[in-house]
Amino acid sequence: MKPDEFYTKLAVELAAKGRGRVSPNPLVGSVIVKNANIIGAGFHEFYGGPHAEINAMRQAKEDVAGATLYVNLEPCSHHGKTPPCVDAIIEKKIAKVVIGTLDNNPLVSGAGVKKLVQAGIEVKVGVLEDECIELNRFFFKYIQKKTPYVTLKLAQTLDGKIADKKRFSQWITSPSSRTEVHRMRAEYDAVLVGVNTVIKDNPQLTVRHTEGRNPYRIVLDTGLRISMKCMLLNSNEEKNLVIVTAVSSKEKTKKIMQLEKTGAEIIYLPTGVTGKFTVRAALKQLGKRGIMSVLVEGGSAVFSSCIREKLADEARVFISPKIIGDGLSAFHHTGNGMLKQADKWGLRKVERYGDDVMLDLRKE
Repeated sequence: MKPDEFYTKLAVELAAKGRGRVSPNPLVGSVIVKNANIIGAGFHEFYGGPHAEINAMRQAKEDVAGATLYVNLEPCSHHGKTPPCVDAIIEKKIAKVVIGTLDNNPLVSGAGVKKLVQAGIEVKVGVLEDECIELNRFFFKYIQKKTPYVTLKLAQTLDGKIADKKRFSQWITSPSSRTEVHRMRAEYDAVLVGVNTVIKDNPQLTVRHTEGRNPYRIVLDTGLRISMKCMLLNSNEEKNLVIVTAVSSKEKTKKIMQLEKTGAEIIYLPTGVTGKFTVRAALKQLGKRGIMSVLVEGGSAVFSSCIREKLADEARVFISPKIIGDGLSAFHHTGNGMLKQADKWGLRKVERYGDDVMLDLRKE
């Protein structure tokens, strides 16, 4: 591996440490090299905190003047929660900046590079670019579309069932798979389910089997059918529960008062001729609240809506070596039914968790 690639890879690895803590900012890591030695390194640790480049310079063991700074994403050139990183780079007399990929944020894209070049700093762009883009796929979609990146998480049997004929689904997969799901939750801004999943499974949707912060918990509930006794409402100390319902639910004033008393936020959406709002409309509202990524955990109606409305960016499918026979399929309501019209996905990798396998899929 060439030196530029080696140090950029280190920057990517550092950046990943900020997962679940910097949203809606991107994941950024930085390494400073002088005379073939790493003299400083840092990453963006939390939203509103110093950026990676600043942390790397502050932690440097010697003067950074004349050094090369490696960063996976173009340094910012605008004032946000913190001053522009390019100004600090110029002030500290960094000689060269190697950038993994440009920032697609209109406030930054190309402007950071331009300012560095104008200051006489050598700039190289596009080192391990695919890896750098992959790292910040949540951020890039959010900046471009103003809606969250959507991942479907399914746990199903070998014959493709997410629940048995009585809609019972706990537990299809192994403890190892469930631990991985909790790790995933900690990386996403929000976990989303339909109200039927809440009624049938009574989930908590928190991070329990691993370290990490709890995401927002989103329930799509057109008719405001959620039970006041469910664990979601009785474990809302962090006030991170959001219930998306129809405008017509405003008539249920008593229940609304009870829900709001638990700290739940209620979002009201208009409905169409079907009497239901679209998942797309719900995601748009979440995007307005700065939610950059959503892990969709069920059930069949929500999974199917995400496919019909072409909202899913990727899927993680955990498959258990069990056969039920009669049961509920994940995408039973897509309404397609024709092989020639099948939704096509690309397989990125396969991982094993206990006796289960997990398929990592991307929409083609």
